[in-house]
Amino acid sequence: MDAKVLSCLTRLRHSFLLVKTDCSSVRRTFIPDVKGRETIRPLDGVRVLDLTRVLAGPFATMILGDLGAEVTKVERPGSGDDTRTWGPPFVGEESAYFLSVNRNKKSIAVNLKDPKGAKLVTELARVSDVLVENYLPGKLDQMGLGYTQLSEVAPQLIYCSISGYGQTGPQSHKPGYDSIASAVSGMMHITGSEDGDPVRPGVAMTDLATGLYAQGAVMAGLLWRQKTGRGLHIDCNLLSSQVACLTHIAANYLNAGQEARRWGTAHESIVPYQGFRTKDGYLVVAAGNDLQFIKVCKVLSLNELAEDPKYKTNTLRVQHRRDLLDLLAARFSEEPTAEWLRRFEGTGVPCGPINTIQQVFSDPQVAYNGLIMEMVHPTSGRISVPGPAVRFSSFEIDRPTPPPVIGQHTIEVLRDTLGYSDDVINQLLASRTVTQNAVH
Repeated sequence: MDAKVLSCLTRLRHSFLLVKTDCSSVRRTFIPDVKGRETIRPLDGVRVLDLTRVLAGPFATMILGDLGAEVTKVERPGSGDDTRTWGPPFVGEESAYFLSVNRNKKSIAVNLKDPKGAKLVTELARVSDVLVENYLPGKLDQMGLGYTQLSEVAPQLIYCSISGYGQTGPQSHKPGYDSIASAVSGMMHITGSEDGDPVRPGVAMTDLATGLYAQGAVMAGLLWRQKTGRGLHIDCNLLSSQVACLTHIAANYLNAGQEARRWGTAHESIVPYQGFRTKDGYLVVAAGNDLQFIKVCKVLSLNELAEDPKYKTNTLRVQHRRDLLDLLAARFSEEPTAEWLRRFEGTGVPCGPINTIQQVFSDPQVAYNGLIMEMVHPTSGRISVPGPAVRFSSFEIDRPTPPPVIGQHTIEVLRDTLGYSDDVINQLLASRTVTQNAVH
């Protein structure tokens, strides 16, 4: 058969399967729950093959799982995802780190260095919609699992590669680490106290930003396939994600030649717009316009500052930043944070405390927004992790499955997804091509 004809038939077949899946999902899931919301989720029926570990990739696939995708996480037999050992703290046998980004996933333990293991993953790719991987560029090609190879047998596949610097280019061969990419991208250069050294952000923001970009790109890929019937390759990397997130800092340099510097909690172009030490903690005040500055002065009983010609406009306040901030800082230090919050209430001036993590999860708005998600883990017992950041009017993300133990679902996936017989599964287990955890 002509290759073009075969390709067209393959696309038509997959388009039919998409329509069939969509229709069956509608019939199956348009059932209101007790709150009147439908139980259907956007990615119900979408299969994601997850060949990622650590943070950027698992964060992306976790969000896809929250939205209804069936995520199968492929792990190394024995050790699994690197972050399983990243502790303390541990909750039972699992690290809190791993538990935080791996809900709503099944785990299969497969030895990809074994040709039978690579063949198994190829078969999973054939029945999957999305594959996400974060291997060093070229590594999966050596195993026969690169995009070019898998697109031949799975033309419908949205194949998302996450790397440090991109799939091609002078630095593409280097492994990707959040701290290094944060440094190379300029993120560390602009983070830290005004007179201090560069500082790494408190969480791996470059990894997390890349995970968010990857999740969004996968969603775009699924829409692309819906329109064209074809899969595609997504090149998502830490360097590009973080440089793109420099936004106005990058634009300041590219358009005005202005080099960035560190400002601590302050803003380079707005004053006062920063954190202040109080009698018992810290408070951030953000006076974004001249009227708000007048209100700040009124709350602080420093009305004379609002009348001072040096501080009449934001441009003047930026010019006389140091003198003004010294006066404001002295006043803020005289009262506790709660008292300042009380005085600012209702003024229209944006402000908030710099909370400890304990205070964050004691905040009633955090609880109301569903940002504490509880699950019962098979070995760790009851666990709590940060919940999803986005809420939807027509469905809820409120019935998560707990992060899996290594190889918890190996037999289940081989039997139910690939249709392997018990004899074949037992042969793979005996040869250690795959392993199954006792908890299943």
